Amino acid sequence: MNLHDELLQYRAQQFTRRAFLGQTSAGVGAMALASFLNPKQAGATSASDKWPGMVNPLHFPRKAKRVIYLSMAGGPSHLETFDYKPKLAAMHGEPMPESMTKGKQIAQLQGQALKCFGPQFGFKKFGQSGAEICELFPHIGSVADEICIVRSARTEAINHDPAHMFMNTGSQIAGRPSMGSWISYGLGCDATDLPGFVVLTSSGKGGQNQPIAARQWAAGYLPSRFQGVHLRAKGDPVLYLTTPQGVSAAQQRDVVGAVNALNTRHDAVVEDPEIAARIAQYEMAFLMQSSVPELVDVTPEPQSVLDLYGCVPGDGSFASNCLLARRLAERGVRFIQLYHKDWDHHGGLKEGIQYKAQEVDRACMALVTDLKQRGMLEDTLIVWAGEFGRTPMSQGGSGRDHHNHGFSLWLAGGGIKPGISYGATDELGYEAEENPMEIHDLHATMLHLLGVDHLKLTTKFQGRDFRLTDVHGKVVKAILA
Repeated sequence: MNLHDELLQYRAQQFTRRAFLGQTSAGVGAMALASFLNPKQAGATSASDKWPGMVNPLHFPRKAKRVIYLSMAGGPSHLETFDYKPKLAAMHGEPMPESMTKGKQIAQLQGQALKCFGPQFGFKKFGQSGAEICELFPHIGSVADEICIVRSARTEAINHDPAHMFMNTGSQIAGRPSMGSWISYGLGCDATDLPGFVVLTSSGKGGQNQPIAARQWAAGYLPSRFQGVHLRAKGDPVLYLTTPQGVSAAQQRDVVGAVNALNTRHDAVVEDPEIAARIAQYEMAFLMQSSVPELVDVTPEPQSVLDLYGCVPGDGSFASNCLLARRLAERGVRFIQLYHKDWDHHGGLKEGIQYKAQEVDRACMALVTDLKQRGMLEDTLIVWAGEFGRTPMSQGGSGRDHHNHGFSLWLAGGGIKPGISYGATDELGYEAEENPMEIHDLHATMLHLLGVDHLKLTTKFQGRDFRLTDVHGKVVKAILA
């Protein structure tokens, strides 16, 4: 009797009523996941015979095929970027009206005198739309007619880690799937040799370097194959990507095949969906050994493109990552998330925000421009956002505290109405008072543009159906083209 027969005999001996119920449930999950791995067995009928995701067909026609999400980690000040407040400038140094702040959640200013802190830079009107944008961001201003500025975003969290979790997963509590995981799970990936969800990170100077964690792009209770894959900005993009010296590709293929064969045998006994996910990840890792080096080699890019982004290949900058984001989008990656850190300006805001502008302004413009020139902007959704904004009140005389009651973000492409502004904060930039946009609304709108009804993309976990927007969220139709 061989090992496989022995395992099957053991399974038959252990097949109690409780095991039957448990394994039947697991079997349904395994069957669903198997359809990702072998669509022919699941009856897939697409032209490529490749599983396109759980939402098939789409709930309605999509405007966007992919998302590039630009995460400004640390909390950019809306008052020095996209939300000009002349009244705040006029009240600089005066006490903040108690009627605005009394009983409201603040981060580090508890018990301190709250004084107005005027905008540290001027604003200009850009484009035919006349969008008011800080003078530090002339390149973003040059594409003002391509973007939609939202000035009324608000979030539930007021400290970095829970705010990142909320922005990424719709919950302040770690353990939920990230938006990139939900989208990859729901829509699949057009790429065959790259993951559906890729994360790039960069850092600069001029602010506190708040950490970001891998749990922000985790798959939570979805199969682990849908978690984000972090490509490093310097050195090997993926650890252990390079083939070891003296080992051929054929030998590696043999190892992957043998490991997957063992995993397949074990899965036939225990029917654990996570084993199927592991098999898929081994296969993807093998394919990435050839696809990733080609991806990060930007030498074929003309000098005019490098000049447009203002990047030096391989320097690990936000600008280089924006160029890689375009290349990932071209290759069919569904969700691309770029983190750029050091936006946390509790002090030294005036100098710090200048550094940030120098690091992201040209690159953001270049990404919008490059995608448009290639005919890709119309079906690529770009989102630019931090995890929250900054207070209109001074902290330490030269900075701003965390602020979740009202802040700014912008979107472009992928079915977004260009050249408009949506929502507003009050005259001091404290509270979103006109058309507030909750984070759940942002997520619902993103899914809508991808052809997905946010109410219907669900998965069962611990006895209830979960979704990215939890029990909240509405599509913000006013910003749709």
